Amino acid sequence: MDTIASLFSFITTPVSWVIVQFHAVYGKIFGPDTGWAWGLSIVSLVILIRICLIPLFVKQIKSTRAMQTLQPEMKKIQERYKNDKQRQSEEMMKLYKETGTNPLSSCLPILAQSPFFFALYHVLNGIATGKTIGVINDPLLASARKAHIFGAPLAAKFTDGADKVAQLQASLTDVRVVTAVMIVLMSASQFYTQRQLMTKNVDTTVKTPFMQQQKMLMYVFPVMFAVFGINFPVGVLVYWLTTNVWTMGQQMFVIRNNPTPGSKAQAAYLERLYKHVTHHGQTRRRSEKTIVKAIVAKGRDRNEFERKFINGLSKAGFVAQADGTVVKGEAQAAVAQAEDGTPTSAAAPKRQQPKRQSKSQRQSGAARAAGEGAPTSLSKSEEPEDAKPAADKPAQKSGGGTRSKAQSGQRKGPQRPKSPSKK
Repeated sequence: MDTIASLFSFITTPVSWVIVQFHAVYGKIFGPDTGWAWGLSIVSLVILIRICLIPLFVKQIKSTRAMQTLQPEMKKIQERYKNDKQRQSEEMMKLYKETGTNPLSSCLPILAQSPFFFALYHVLNGIATGKTIGVINDPLLASARKAHIFGAPLAAKFTDGADKVAQLQASLTDVRVVTAVMIVLMSASQFYTQRQLMTKNVDTTVKTPFMQQQKMLMYVFPVMFAVFGINFPVGVLVYWLTTNVWTMGQQMFVIRNNPTPGSKAQAAYLERLYKHVTHHGQTRRRSEKTIVKAIVAKGRDRNEFERKFINGLSKAGFVAQADGTVVKGEAQAAVAQAEDGTPTSAAAPKRQQPKRQSKSQRQSGAARAAGEGAPTSLSKSEEPEDAKPAADKPAQKSGGGTRSKAQSGQRKGPQRPKSPSKK
């Protein structure tokens, strides 16, 4: 561990400088030689580093979700080229390149903060051995060696012997108890963070080897923390416990407000969003509009929870729009009126289709129409037709009465003689 820490000695001076600056502030409140002043300085260092790593955390979330989306395609490639590992790797790399994903992006926050972790370990190891390091001079070194957290010195380890602990003016029992409790809390927080990710924020409709790997890491990481934790100084345990708690809280916030589609967290979020929208009648926050906009854009590709959300809004009289807003159903169905206040043609009532008549009803109607001979409209000279001479009226053809009957499909009149068949 000392060899690894020495590789990151280039960042030791900045880390020690940040700790000293925070110590100057907390020392005025709690006293310069107290464990509160030095412990809170380490906690503040963690918070500062994690705030700077928020963009990487956002990139990690996007990469993880992209990998979850690609799991079905990756599984097809594995099954297709299960006997050709080289071709399988080539197809995997091609898939990553086409989709713009990187499997290592999910490890970016851990890789980015590892230099700070080892630099802090290097600083605390120097305090334990009584060596000045970075900007920590002799007075600060003496103050740090006096600082105790619940009776355990900052530089003490679980594996330290009684003689070394006595040099730090502490008892072996206090050091073992404090370090053991912190190791358990560190491992438990890591386990809960990973379990929260697997049980709430994973698409349950996709069963892939990636999920099995995540489940395995859920148990492997806490064991690793427990094994390595016994060799960490108390100050490093404070650092790692703080960063685990930060990760857990940050992940809880993301799962609650931006869950993975198809997960249990999304079902809970859409249920809360449904109650909020039906109560206020609109989407008020930008994040809510973004979620609704994404659901509307999916169309028929919505999952079970998204369809339930859209159907629930429809039953409550609301319609989700393409821009992420939600309006009343009546407002969506109504059409904008003209400037004079008259509704447009689109707002007219729907035309009802006439009932279908039977064949006998159609025949009787046609006969009734043919029997009515007296028109009711007036001519251009506004004189009734009865006043005109009878000669002007066309004579009614003798076959007019049978014309309506001909419409029934029966042929009337003289029949054409059939031509004799040719022998």
